[in-house]
Amino acid sequence: MTTIVADGDAIDMDALTAEQRDGLDIGVIGLDAAGTIVSFSEGASALTGLSSDAVVGRNYFREVVPSTNVPSFFGRFLSGTRRGQLDESFDFVFGRMPQPLRARVRMRRGDAVTWLTISPVETLGAGQPREAVMAAIGRRVRAEPVDPQLCEREPIHIPGSIQPNAVMLAADAGTLEILAHSTNVRDVLSRAPERIAGLPLSDVLPSAFVETIRQRLASATLDDGRSIRRTLKLAGDDRASYYAIVHAHSGRVIVELELEPEHPEDFRVATQTDSELAVTRLRAAETLNGAARIAALEVRALTGFECVLVYRFDGDWNGEAIAEDKVPDWSRALLGLRFPASDIPAQARALYTKAKSRFVIDRDSVPVPLVAAPAAGNGPIDLTFAQHRTLSPIHLEYQRNLGVNGSMSISIMVEGRLWGLMIGHHRHPHYVAPETRAAATVLTDAFAMRVQEIEARRLWTERQAHLDTEGRLVRGLTRSDDFVAALTAGSTTLLHLFGSTGAAIVSGTRATLIGATPPEEAVRAIGDWLKQTLAPAETTYADANFPTQCPAAAAHREIASGLLAAFVDESREHLLLWFRPEVSSTVTWSGDPRKPVLAGSGPVAVLPRRSFERWVEERTGFATPWADWQVSLAGSLAHAVEGVVLRQRRKIDELTGLLAEKERLLAQKDLLTREIDHRVKNSLQIVSAFLQMQRRQVTDPAARQAFADTSARVMSVARVHDSLYQAENVEEVDLGQTIEALCADLAGMAGGGHAVDLTAEPGLMVPYRKAVALSLIATELVTNAFKYAAKPEGVGRVAVTVSGHGAGTVRLRVCDDGEGLPEGWSETKPRANGTGVGLGMKLIRAMLDQINARLDVDNAPGACFTITA
Repeated sequence: MTTIVADGDAIDMDALTAEQRDGLDIGVIGLDAAGTIVSFSEGASALTGLSSDAVVGRNYFREVVPSTNVPSFFGRFLSGTRRGQLDESFDFVFGRMPQPLRARVRMRRGDAVTWLTISPVETLGAGQPREAVMAAIGRRVRAEPVDPQLCEREPIHIPGSIQPNAVMLAADAGTLEILAHSTNVRDVLSRAPERIAGLPLSDVLPSAFVETIRQRLASATLDDGRSIRRTLKLAGDDRASYYAIVHAHSGRVIVELELEPEHPEDFRVATQTDSELAVTRLRAAETLNGAARIAALEVRALTGFECVLVYRFDGDWNGEAIAEDKVPDWSRALLGLRFPASDIPAQARALYTKAKSRFVIDRDSVPVPLVAAPAAGNGPIDLTFAQHRTLSPIHLEYQRNLGVNGSMSISIMVEGRLWGLMIGHHRHPHYVAPETRAAATVLTDAFAMRVQEIEARRLWTERQAHLDTEGRLVRGLTRSDDFVAALTAGSTTLLHLFGSTGAAIVSGTRATLIGATPPEEAVRAIGDWLKQTLAPAETTYADANFPTQCPAAAAHREIASGLLAAFVDESREHLLLWFRPEVSSTVTWSGDPRKPVLAGSGPVAVLPRRSFERWVEERTGFATPWADWQVSLAGSLAHAVEGVVLRQRRKIDELTGLLAEKERLLAQKDLLTREIDHRVKNSLQIVSAFLQMQRRQVTDPAARQAFADTSARVMSVARVHDSLYQAENVEEVDLGQTIEALCADLAGMAGGGHAVDLTAEPGLMVPYRKAVALSLIATELVTNAFKYAAKPEGVGRVAVTVSGHGAGTVRLRVCDDGEGLPEGWSETKPRANGTGVGLGMKLIRAMLDQINARLDVDNAPGACFTITA
């Protein structure tokens, strides 16, 4: 018999008919093993506002009441179903009933179904902010615009409540005495004393955990957003594990506890492998947009949100969705839309900078208040770094207007600055497990690092190109007495900087123009305006919408909507200017950004906007903005002009001296390189001589030949270094000259009667590596010709030709006057006398592979070897 206790009476639900269950004054719901509704009483319909026909056959936890899809509700159901023993009783607050309701929930396994009963405990008034907002919206036709800073002054860091999926304790950082706690503390600490406020933390939490907190406090490593994360077992609850996170802030230690999923697969708990694979895919992205797309896709795959956006701030804190990943039926596309800065006010951005992540399970959940002990003393608890602090009523209404319930926001911090947000949206309540939240935060940090890498690489490339250009300009200044001519004439001018289409120099009463600029009188007027407008300490000016600031430029917006300017000297007699043209564009906003902020009523000071429809703004009079580094570089160039040309001739002498020193060092480097080549050549010649001496002391013919071959090979490398020593360019060798000297050496070593006829194209320069390889190949081929192709009387002639063969390609041809090669010579094994295909041919093939060269062999009539490299 399955019994449910309701209002003190034991009721066997299995024994009741559907009509009898309908007559009970509690909600009765029958669920199968998967959580699908098979029975739904009239009492359940009255409590939820849903009819039986609308819910039977649907999953209770995921589809009908998704706010229950959390470990404290659905997790208990899964755990009991797995054990085959389900008898759980607990309190739960439903935020989306006709009105918020605290109820006693009982789950018990029946004969064929699991019976879920909901017994109302109290109707809550926490829905008042929503009612206040709606009432204010109903009066908005009469509402007057208000100061938008009202929203920015909302104290969102001290909401006085937390989300209901967690329990919070706040203790004094010095004594660890509990000063405040959430009113639902009994959900977790059921075995704790009746009065918790005033107790030491060690009375309610494991002593080892409290000791860790104490040690971290003593070492000052628990503040500024740093935290302790642990999984705990609490006294009297052996089955449940709680995820605990602790941080210290403003003299308080904040402990947050939430029930952890019993099994990772119940609530999509991310694994280390999931995170590592996602980071690997992210690291492979080469562009910012590509990285953003991958980040949105991977974070959505981890967290299960229906839509994930990568949201980037611009210089004015307007936002743009630069990447989006969503389910196919997601109705609102936000990719590419702009959002005004008022959507995320300044104090919210400041909070995002400090606290990295915020997850909201259920927008309509009833907040759990914090209650303080008298000793708390100093006002509301600061929840800046709390994971589960509640959201502002204004933000909750913004989410309603956007059609979003469950949500996520993770800060994207690049170089210590809030670059953007990783935003998750869900149309229904959506729970994300603690480990998955941590993984999503880590992945967002990895994306931020990738952004920094990609942007730094792009910025470095751009800056290097500009620094090179500026370097050429400065070098030109050192050689010129007329700085205006040095910067406006020649192959490199001011026009090559900053992507400008026009540039000018105002020097006294003269204006020198290059490119597309306003007329000379207008440029002089712009100079006068800058003198009057900039403070004495300001030397640079940049504006991408300049015609709206300066009347003299108003008629020239097509070519001068953007202005970058830098004064050269303190007297402001000399001025450098760069102009950019108007770039007409359209900006698509999510709603009209010009609409004023309207006043609310009650707890809601201002009303968030309701329209997110696409609103297109046509922008004119704007140029591409100037980057901060471009402004800085313009200032440094102006300073160089002042130092090099206008202030003292001594500076010119110093710069000239630096250039001379550089040239001297380069000459020293060249001399040193030549000296090294000379010494290497001498050393190799000595080695070759030693080998020849050793050859004369051995009697074995094969050994004598091996010494001779080795000596020739060493000499071939020596000849390359000799050519490098004599060449003008220490990185390239005159191949013809090298082969000529080498062949002379080889003929001399071979003895009388042997000769080489050389034909070499003069001035045929090849890199050192190729010269070494070709010299070794020539050595082997000429030596082999002397040994194997000579006539019986021991006299042989070898013809060597060195020539160019197209761009970057040379041809080396070695032909003897012997009888030629027999068929199948390349497969012939070395003979006992050392002839045949042996070490020499292996060396030739190795050198060919090294320089990616081709060998062609034919008889004409003697053997002819042609190498193309």
